[in-house]
Amino acid sequence: MSETRTRVLDDIKSAMKAGEKERLATLRLISAAIKQREVDERAELDEESMISVLEKMLKQRKESITQYEKADREDLKAIEEAEVIIIREYMPAAMDPAEVEALVRSTIDEVNAESIKDMGKVIGKLKPQLQGKADMGDVSKLVKSILG
Repeated sequence: MSETRTRVLDDIKSAMKAGEKERLATLRLISAAIKQREVDERAELDEESMISVLEKMLKQRKESITQYEKADREDLKAIEEAEVIIIREYMPAAMDPAEVEALVRSTIDEVNAESIKDMGKVIGKLKPQLQGKADMGDVSKLVKSILG
C-alpha cells in the first residue's frame, strides 16, 4: 500500500476519534476516489497515480469554486475551499515559481523547441517532473509565453 493511501486511512481513523466531521467527509471522498480508480484499473495505485487522483480532485474543486462564485453561493464555495486545503495536505510540496521557470527554460533548450508547435514535446517532458508540484495549467501558460 502506498504511503499516501496509508496516511489517508490513518487520518480517517484520527478524524473519527476526534469528531472532525468536515475533515472526515473530505478524507472519505479522497479514499473513495482512490478506491474507484483502483477498481477501474484493477490494480493498486502507485504514488504517482495517487497524486494524479488528488490533482483531479483539486481541479474539480477549483472549477466548483469558480461556479459558486458566479452563482453567489458563498456557503458552498466555503465547503469546496475547505476541501482544497485538506486535499493539498497529501500533495507533494509545491515548487518555487522561479524553479519551475528555470526547469521550463532548460527543457525547452533540451528538446530544441522553437515555436508553439513544439509545446507538446516540452509539456510531455515536464509533466513527470512537475506532476503534483506545480499547476500544469500555469506551466502550460508559461511554456506558451516563452515559445510564443
